[in-house]
Amino acid sequence: MQALVDLLLRHGVLLVFVVTLAARVGAPVPAAPLLVVAGGLAAGGRFSLAAAMAVAVAANVVGDALWFAGGRRHGHRVMRLLCRVSLSPDSCVRRSELLIGRWGGSSLIAAKFVPGVSLVAAPMAGALEMPWLTFLFFGVVSGAIWSAAYLLLGLAFSHEVQRVLDVMADAGTKALIALGVLLAALVARRWWRRRRMQRDMAMPRVGVAELRELLQAQEPPLVLDVRAGSSLAMDLRRIPGARHVELGAVAALRDELHPQRSIVVYCNCPNDVSAAQAARVLQDHGFTNVRPLAGGLEAWFADAPPAGVAAPTADGPAPAAH
Repeated sequence: MQALVDLLLRHGVLLVFVVTLAARVGAPVPAAPLLVVAGGLAAGGRFSLAAAMAVAVAANVVGDALWFAGGRRHGHRVMRLLCRVSLSPDSCVRRSELLIGRWGGSSLIAAKFVPGVSLVAAPMAGALEMPWLTFLFFGVVSGAIWSAAYLLLGLAFSHEVQRVLDVMADAGTKALIALGVLLAALVARRWWRRRRMQRDMAMPRVGVAELRELLQAQEPPLVLDVRAGSSLAMDLRRIPGARHVELGAVAALRDELHPQRSIVVYCNCPNDVSAAQAARVLQDHGFTNVRPLAGGLEAWFADAPPAGVAAPTADGPAPAAH
């Protein structure tokens, strides 16, 4: 452990830059605790506070800019990739959509401190075509606030930080094992919450082929698109005839629809979780024939209709081609 402390003292500025950049591009590294330690060492004159601040801000801007550019170029595909590798894939997109949709560029500041959203906010801003200058301005401001917060925390508690370092240096291998166990426990907790939510959300789905057949029937189901408004702006595709309803407004449908109305709900999110949540809300309000679309929007467009068959319209099933 003493070797790690010595490494921080010898190569602190470079280490702060590399670890912070790695954290911004998605690596599970402890960038915030490292800045706290750097702030504590700076209080004793053993570390340059200005240099740590500069490289931390630069790493934030560079890392976020990479994801921002990816979001502008690839849109919703980047978002789906990020959420698939995230430990909180079912909520990161929606929370970042709500933040950016409501607060614009200033949401990048708040996103830095919201777990599961900080990594997604930059590519989401890119996918929503935020101007580069706006992004860079708020990227610098958010990076500066985030970096300063942890560095000043280390300064304020410099004696405690040094005491912790001394204890860890004396503990050696035991400290490393304890840190590893703690990290594993945190990851396991997040994984268990994800698994529990998936079990809670488990319900029968309707497949794309079945939905296409139902839409050709005399009484087709009502198809609900429950994506957030910002998601619609990012991905303009929609199942023909679908009605857009925000997830928070789904419950209000009980006042206008018969509880036995056939309803299919879809989204464009990992595990169809928004669609499953909407379906659960409708079921809790007495709707007996509501199912999510398996695979959501991606599955619908991946399974193109056979040649010669027209797509259904908002007014009902389209006539078959002759």
